[in-house]
Amino acid sequence: MATSARNDVRDGSRTTQYRFPPGFRTNLIWFALRKLRPANPILLFQHLADQYGDIAHYKIGWHHILFLNHPDYIREVIVVQNDKFIKERTVQRTKMLLGEGMITSEGAQHRSQRQVAQAAFHRQRIPAYAGMMVEEAVRLRDRWRSSEQRDIAADMMHLTINVVAQTLFATDLRDEVDELTSAVNRIMGLYNFIIMLPGAELLVHVRPPGLAALVRARKRIDAVVYRMIAAHRQRGSQGGSLLDLMLAASPDQSPASEKSLRDQVITIFLAGYETVANALSWTWYLLSQNPECERRFHLEIDRELEGRLPAYEDVPRLRYVEMVLAESMRLYPPAWAMGRYALSDFQLGDFFLPAKTTVLMSQFVTHRDARFFPDPLRFDPERFTPEARSRRTKLTYFPFGAGARQCIGESFAWMEGVLLLATLAQRWKLKLVPGHRVEPEPLITLRPKYGMRMQLELREPLAQA
Repeated sequence: MATSARNDVRDGSRTTQYRFPPGFRTNLIWFALRKLRPANPILLFQHLADQYGDIAHYKIGWHHILFLNHPDYIREVIVVQNDKFIKERTVQRTKMLLGEGMITSEGAQHRSQRQVAQAAFHRQRIPAYAGMMVEEAVRLRDRWRSSEQRDIAADMMHLTINVVAQTLFATDLRDEVDELTSAVNRIMGLYNFIIMLPGAELLVHVRPPGLAALVRARKRIDAVVYRMIAAHRQRGSQGGSLLDLMLAASPDQSPASEKSLRDQVITIFLAGYETVANALSWTWYLLSQNPECERRFHLEIDRELEGRLPAYEDVPRLRYVEMVLAESMRLYPPAWAMGRYALSDFQLGDFFLPAKTTVLMSQFVTHRDARFFPDPLRFDPERFTPEARSRRTKLTYFPFGAGARQCIGESFAWMEGVLLLATLAQRWKLKLVPGHRVEPEPLITLRPKYGMRMQLELREPLAQA
């Protein structure tokens, strides 16, 4: 194991002594090529945690990078010293799709966007969304047929797109769902290429083959978003949807203002459906692999709902459903990693690090740390009883981030996940198709690499049986 190192760095007449954590001795570019060859960055992060512990250091070229795997260090960066950091390079690269939306913007711009959106996610508004969520889930479950095999990952994407469109943007996109998902899937397929390509922000204007496909897919998404904005303006809606609030905050229809509005809409739209869809896909998979948990899951739904459709008031009673969803997001967190970029020198424990250091954290790795979750690969919803939660250190579990940049739609997502699962599971039981390969693919979110082929089975209510 490498030991920590000190580096003296001269800045004009001043010499700064930095102290780096243990980590790779050689530049990661060569180490990765010779030893790890990681096609999956999660393998790299897990290796760093296994070999170097709670904080590890390495370099790519001349860039210093830290990987953190302890709640104290994570809290220090994203909560305590948050003002010393901005989003790191890979997030900045997503500006090629998202523009200056809430995920990528910084400072006053981010605070202003968050303030506008906050009203749409206020706890007094959340109940109004519940009926729309259930209605969309009923439409999907009524289309399913017994013994049918379906890609549940694709179904969950379509479902959550419709939910976000109806609830937050007061728009019906059912006729454009295929167009949207096709374009987003194309961009997801290019994600690693975009992240690794030097100068991608400039090359996008030259449009080499990969980036040309990105531009085409982005134009397709933009067309849908701009049509949605134009239709809303034409209707002159004065409702309380998120899009209404955004339009009210941006009455100017200049090109710059329209571009800013587009960035905000597309950021919340994509973040709102992509993460929940992946959480649901992994939940159906894990239930299919754990029959006793699946039986308890169905039993609670049957007992609490007694055959009627779920409503907002049922969410607190569907405790085990929520625990199942929480455990699913522990093992397969849709937001699988996060990072920050240091604007100034900073201290972490015994280590003193320079400005321009990139700090990375992985929910996927921390959520599977045996110190925080014994027998971590076992699917166990009991980890999320109120008692178990109260005993656990904060930021050992952070599927929605934390601090000032914590996901604004977290309460919306929890309610949506519980209601969609309960509505679909009232009628259906899902089984993984034998031989279907299941592998997580860490892109912008954690997707099932090969989709999720599952067979549908009608089920009888367990409470009656």
